Amino acid sequence: MRVADKSIIVTGAGGGIGEGIARRLAAEGARVIVNDLQAALGEKVAGEINAAGGQARFVHADVTKGADWATLVQAAQAFGGGKLDAIVNNAGWTHRNRPMLEVSEVEFDKVYDVNMKSIYWSAIHGVPAMRQAGGGGFINIASTAGVRPRPGLTWYNGSKAAVIVTSKSMAAELGPDNIRVNCINPVFNPDTGLSAEFAGGPVDEERKAKFRATIPLGRFSTALDVANAALYLASDEAAFISGVCIEVDGARCV
Repeated sequence: MRVADKSIIVTGAGGGIGEGIARRLAAEGARVIVNDLQAALGEKVAGEINAAGGQARFVHADVTKGADWATLVQAAQAFGGGKLDAIVNNAGWTHRNRPMLEVSEVEFDKVYDVNMKSIYWSAIHGVPAMRQAGGGGFINIASTAGVRPRPGLTWYNGSKAAVIVTSKSMAAELGPDNIRVNCINPVFNPDTGLSAEFAGGPVDEERKAKFRATIPLGRFSTALDVANAALYLASDEAAFISGVCIEVDGARCV
């Protein structure tokens, strides 16, 4: 068990990548707080983890709200025997793929609230808990879009680049507290709930083939690919790994 009894929050875990991360961590012994805005989905994931012999609890919370983060951290401490070991900031959002000047202010604000402000609140409430526990870690899910941006997703690209730089800065500042901060940059996954927004329309076979051709390993990322990277970063095997970004992208960013 690579993360046995570690208390870990996974946001946006009601489906897609977040669900994959929550299941993988639980399978390796973690006590997982499954978070999502959609209660039915989150409850289902937590229930299935428990039925399979894992340890999970669903907590409904809006990651853009400080008060909700206080609830998440308190729940993780209660479920984890008084400690919080790690936070996986997976919840994300994007505007639809379109020219940058056609994205409304409301859409822009939501992208930055979900993708960046959530990390701010996770730090405000999570860092004191980790300091109290003698250390911990953040795993922030960014994107290859923050490294190799493409037209049509300009404001989303910028938000994910901000996640990358913020993660590095957090790592530098929080290192003396034994708090590690890393991020993961997945490449496009056509099976996530936001895939049509990323693509700017239905993800048909033609669109898939066009994008797949840009990935040297010849396939899209999966939730399990990202979950395996998150598991490593959350484990003690990565005790001296901080400030890095792992591209889970089949060499897309090379």
